[in-house]
Amino acid sequence: MEESEASTKKETETRNNEAKGNVSANLSNPGSVNNPTEEPEARYKRLKLFDKVMQKSLEKFIELASFNRFASMFRPLYKKNPSKMESIHKQFIEELRRSIQEDISRLIEEGGLVFKLNELDKLESAAKNNTVPAWRPSGVPEQDFCSFLMPYYKKQEAYMRVELKKIQAENAALAQKVLAGRESISQTGQLVSTAVDEWKTTVTEFEWLTPSLDPAVEDW
Repeated sequence: MEESEASTKKETETRNNEAKGNVSANLSNPGSVNNPTEEPEARYKRLKLFDKVMQKSLEKFIELASFNRFASMFRPLYKKNPSKMESIHKQFIEELRRSIQEDISRLIEEGGLVFKLNELDKLESAAKNNTVPAWRPSGVPEQDFCSFLMPYYKKQEAYMRVELKKIQAENAALAQKVLAGRESISQTGQLVSTAVDEWKTTVTEFEWLTPSLDPAVEDW
């Protein structure tokens, strides 16, 4: 039984190493996740830490499912057929590893962890070159709330001032057009009035000249 347990322990360690490699491959291959903007060159600190944590967690989890624990839960079956129990344990470990690896891969893919962790490292690297101190709470909620909202309100105020100037300029242009239209209407009215006066004068002159042009009217 000791030889069987030793060989089983060796197989378990081999499977653990394979599991580590599979997890590392999932994390180090940006193309295996939904990440169109990921740069191909480097894995950053947080991604390495996540890789290390996943490997350690998987190793500990597989160790909890060792053959000794498995056999102790089914000792009567183990005593009857140790080789069959080893085969069952092997299938169990393979299925457990596969399930864990699928969950890790799904977590990486759905969460976009490769891209996000690398972005965090980039932001941290960029922040090191920024000499402006980061914002820290003062301990007075009202003051912190105002310091957070005031830049937003000032930005909105500046935007509204620009929009107000645009509207005022548009209104001034429309007022000019209205004045021009009124002047055009006034001029047209004056022209019409002048034309009517000229027409009336012409009619009056025509009526005055008509009797002198017709001798029959005079004799009558």
